[in-house]
Amino acid sequence: MKILVTGATGNVGRLVVDELLAIGTSDVRALTVDPAKAALPVGVEVVQGFVGRPSTLAPALKGVDVMYLAPHIPTAHEACRLAAAAGVGRIVDLAGAKGDHWQAIEDAVEACGVPYTHLEPGEFMDNATIWADQIRAGDEVRDGHADSANAPIAQEDIAAVAARVIVSRGHEGKSYELTGPETLTRRERVETIGRALGRELRYIELAPDEAVQQLSLVMGEYAQWYLEGQAMLVDHPQQAITTVADLLERPATTYEEWARHHANLFR
Repeated sequence: MKILVTGATGNVGRLVVDELLAIGTSDVRALTVDPAKAALPVGVEVVQGFVGRPSTLAPALKGVDVMYLAPHIPTAHEACRLAAAAGVGRIVDLAGAKGDHWQAIEDAVEACGVPYTHLEPGEFMDNATIWADQIRAGDEVRDGHADSANAPIAQEDIAAVAARVIVSRGHEGKSYELTGPETLTRRERVETIGRALGRELRYIELAPDEAVQQLSLVMGEYAQWYLEGQAMLVDHPQQAITTVADLLERPATTYEEWARHHANLFR
C-alpha cells in the first residue's frame, strides 16, 4: 500500500509520517516544499510539492493507494480532483467540526468521488502556545473568557488516529469527531500548565476589547474570530467523547500529560 502524506512537514502531517513508520508501514511518500530541509526519516520517499500548488501534485499522486490530505481550503477541490484522476483509492482528510470553517475540506473530498474518511478534531492542545510569551514573562495569563470550556486534543493523538485509519479498512464514508479525554476551562488549562512548570499561574480575564487587543499580538487578524468561538463555549461547553480511545485502543492523552511533555514550550 503506497501512502501519500501531504503537508508532511506541517504540525500534524509530520507526526502522521512518524506514526505510520511506528506501526510498521514501509511505503510512505511525503510531500514537502523543501525536501532538503525536511529532515524526514530514512526510508520515506520524499517528493517536492505543495497541496496549495496543484501543478506540483502529479508526480506525488502516481501509484498512490491512500492519501492523507492536509487542510488547505483554497486548492482542496483541485487537489482532490487530481487525486481522483490519478486513481487514488482513498482519501483521509483533516478537517474540523461539521459546518464550521473547515467544512470546505470535506465538501471538496466528497465532490471528487473517492472513498473518504473525515477526521474532525477540535482545538489542539498546542494552541496553548498563544500564552507562551506571557508565561515566560511572569505568572499571569491575560486573555478573555476564562470559563470557556472545551476538550482540546493532542496533535500526537490526531496523527495516531490518522495513521490507524489510513492502514486499516472499514473506515470508508465515516466522519470521526476527535476530542481530548476531558473538558476544561481556559482557566483550568493555564493552571495545568503551571503545575507542569512547578509554578502557580493565574488567569486574568480581560474585557472583550482588551482580549482582542492582547490576542492580536500572537494571532493577528484571527483574534476576533477565535475569541467569538471561545465566547460560545462559556454557555455551551464542548463535551469530551471517546472516539480517540475507541480507535486507538488506548486512553487519549490528557492535558496534564501533554503539558508535562511539552513544558519546554513555556520555559
